[in-house]
Amino acid sequence: MKPFTRFASRVVALPNRNVDTDQIIPARFLKTTTKEGLDRQLFHDWRYDAEGHPRPDFVLNQPRARGAQILLAGDNFGCGSSREHAPWALTQFGFRAVISTSFADIFRQNSLKNSLLPVIVPADVHQELFALVERDPEMTLAVDLAGQKLEMPGGRAVEFPIDPFSRQCLLDGVDELGYILQHLPAIEEFEAGRAVPINTLAG
Repeated sequence: MKPFTRFASRVVALPNRNVDTDQIIPARFLKTTTKEGLDRQLFHDWRYDAEGHPRPDFVLNQPRARGAQILLAGDNFGCGSSREHAPWALTQFGFRAVISTSFADIFRQNSLKNSLLPVIVPADVHQELFALVERDPEMTLAVDLAGQKLEMPGGRAVEFPIDPFSRQCLLDGVDELGYILQHLPAIEEFEAGRAVPINTLAG
């Protein structure tokens, strides 16, 4: 994982509510153990027709989606079954952050562990963002994880919540194991200090 840095990007708007993980990445694509190619299966049943041809009216198939790193999603994004392939597919497409009013807990945790930032905003800000994208599809937002804020057009900043541990892991570019390994010297020092001599046990 790479350290999560501040970035600015155009926004892809997907207003559908209650988008579940089977819509994000259908179950038939879960046999793979690699992330390679999952971007092509992202929202597969919405992106392609029965013959496998891209649907021109679906937002990810439109030119403005290319290179966009922010997905503006509807309420309750990522509900349904647990599958790490969902954030894998989103990050493979190029998304680094998803904005919504709420996320399913398991999806949110899987996202944080895979360098995909779930940004929770109030309902009024959520609606405002959709209106801004509709007026100007080239509109950009900046995501500042260190400052825990979403920078809107015109200089307005909206704070978003994230637990301190997940925030630090993303900023450092590590998972839970990587975080522990960062503290290996201190762990080894502690273990050495509490080691019990064998002759003490024999007595």
